[in-house]
Amino acid sequence: MSKSLLCAAGAAAVLFTSIAGAEPFKREGAEALEISAKLTCGTSEAGVTRYGYWEGRLYSRVPGERDRHLFDVFGVNVRQCGRPTDPVRGKGYRSVSREIMVYLDPATGEIIDTWKNPWTGETVDVMQVANDPVNMREPTFAIRKDGTPHQVELRRYDDTLVASSEVPLFYVNPLAGDFQEYVGGQYHAMEIFNTYYRAAEVIDPKAKRIAESKISWQRLSKWLPWMKMGDREGTMVFNATGFSTFDPAKLPPRLWKVVDERFPAYRTAPPVDDARPNETTWSAFRKLIEAKRSK
Repeated sequence: MSKSLLCAAGAAAVLFTSIAGAEPFKREGAEALEISAKLTCGTSEAGVTRYGYWEGRLYSRVPGERDRHLFDVFGVNVRQCGRPTDPVRGKGYRSVSREIMVYLDPATGEIIDTWKNPWTGETVDVMQVANDPVNMREPTFAIRKDGTPHQVELRRYDDTLVASSEVPLFYVNPLAGDFQEYVGGQYHAMEIFNTYYRAAEVIDPKAKRIAESKISWQRLSKWLPWMKMGDREGTMVFNATGFSTFDPAKLPPRLWKVVDERFPAYRTAPPVDDARPNETTWSAFRKLIEAKRSK
C-alpha cells in the first residue's frame, strides 16, 4: 500500500511529540536504538520473522455526494530485521519485508477480482496489493549521520506506550506521462499510524521481544490506479486496525489461504541483505500496464 503499513509504523517510531495528558517517554543513543529496534522489528534479535495483520474498510469521498463504502480489506506484512554495526555510528538495525492486501466485497466478504466502477460504468480488473519488497532504505544506527545520538520519543499512558506519526506524501506520480488515462498529476496522500505497546516490554533491556503490539492505520489518498478515474475529483479513505505477532497461527486462516493460493512467496520475509528498490501499488501497476502494452 504504497508505504508499508507495518514498516512505516515501526520505522517512524523514533521521534514523536507528546500531547497534553500523556507522560512523555524519551531516550537517546544506544538505549534508544535498542528500543527502536524492538518497536520496528518486534525484537532486538536479528533474523526473527514478525507478522503484522490488519483489517478495515475503504471509503470514497466525493464533493456533493454521500461517502461510499467501496471495499473491505485485510492484509499481512511479513518482516525480519538485520542488525548491522558501523565502526563510527555503533549498532544499528534494518527491516526488510513484503506485504499483501486484498479487496473484499463489503456485502459478501469475498475477494473481488473485477469491479464495476459506479462513476464511469466500466468494469475493471482489481489489482490486489502485493508489494515486494517494502524495506527500510538504509539502516538506523545509534549515532545519526549528523553525529547526534539517535532519539526515541513516545507517549505513555500508564502501562501503554504509543508511537504516533503522520506521513505526508507528495511526489511525481510513477504513472505520469503516457499513463494519464489512469491517473493525472502528483501523487498526494497521507498515512497515519498509531501503534500500541506494553511499556514493560519496551523499557526492560532484558526483554528482547515485544510479544504483540496493536496497530491503527488510516490513509487518505487519490483514487487507486486500477480504478481508471483519471483526474476525477475525490478521495479514498482507509481505516484499519490490527496487530503484530511472532506466531503466524494467530492470524486468520482465511488470510493464509489467500497467501497460499495467490502469493506463496509472501509467507516469508526477504533476506536481511535485500538491496532491491521498494515496490508500491503504483510501481507494480505501471509494470502490469507496460507488460500488457508490450504484447
